[in-house]
Amino acid sequence: MAVSQWFDFEKDITVLMEQLEKSKETHEKGKLDMTDMIQTLEQKIEETQKATYSNLTGWQKVQISRHPDRPYTLDYIENIATDFIELHGDRQVKDDKAIVGGFAMIDNEPVMIIGQQKGRNTKQRQLRNFGMPNPEGYRKALRLMKLAEKFNRPIITFIDTPGASPGLEAEERGQGEAIARNLFEMATLTVPVICIVIGEGASGGALGIGVGDRVLMMEYTWYSVISPESCSSILWRTWDKKELAADALKLSSGDMLKNKLIDGIIDEPLGGAHHDPALAYKNVKSTIKKELKVLKALSPETLVDKRIAKFSAMGVVENLEA
Repeated sequence: MAVSQWFDFEKDITVLMEQLEKSKETHEKGKLDMTDMIQTLEQKIEETQKATYSNLTGWQKVQISRHPDRPYTLDYIENIATDFIELHGDRQVKDDKAIVGGFAMIDNEPVMIIGQQKGRNTKQRQLRNFGMPNPEGYRKALRLMKLAEKFNRPIITFIDTPGASPGLEAEERGQGEAIARNLFEMATLTVPVICIVIGEGASGGALGIGVGDRVLMMEYTWYSVISPESCSSILWRTWDKKELAADALKLSSGDMLKNKLIDGIIDEPLGGAHHDPALAYKNVKSTIKKELKVLKALSPETLVDKRIAKFSAMGVVENLEA
């Protein structure tokens, strides 16, 4: 797949790819036999990619998670599921386009899929509010979760948001209450819940659909209480320290797994899901099927007990003597 945008830290890779493209053009025109040069460049590109992507900083992973070519929720739905029936509205205010959801089939398994959706161009981004849900989006998500529980369907959520909508109207309509209600209700859902961070996982906007039996992150994604830019602006009164903030926040998938805040990491193609979406879809689908097989064997009571115990065990508690 052709990549529309490259980052500064990928400069060595892009230079080699340009050389490879020119060598192939020369070879195809029949002017020179460039077979050996092409093989050498291909090997060099592979080595450079492995070296580059195995030593990424927290900020570089944040950049990859935001790549405009990364697959979004609807892309995953289209490529891992069939018979998707999108359901709309929260039955109170309106239909929030920043969250999509509905019944679908993953092979022979009926499920409910819910996720945040970004846009590919300016018009779509405005329609989807840049993937930042309003209260009605979280209430729609909860309505669909309760519907899935009623019909005993597992729930899959795809997390990809820079945060919940921060506007005044969202606060007036109860943004905090809507997210808090979702946390409360998701903790006691009697069906399996699998949550996957496929891009950005920022603050309560991500957590609003992020309480599950399995919380997974794709390899080049991030999950944190605050974005690096916002953290930098609060602590240093400037965005220039965002790289330092990203490292300090320990927001990458590896850090999150090490701190026992997620349950696993889904491998991505080298350089990110946008380099080989088909492989990314395959990895996500196989992981969902594997996890569902385990979770469906548990009773509803066990699911709820284990889910509550898992989240209750997060963090550190110290009792200080007076």
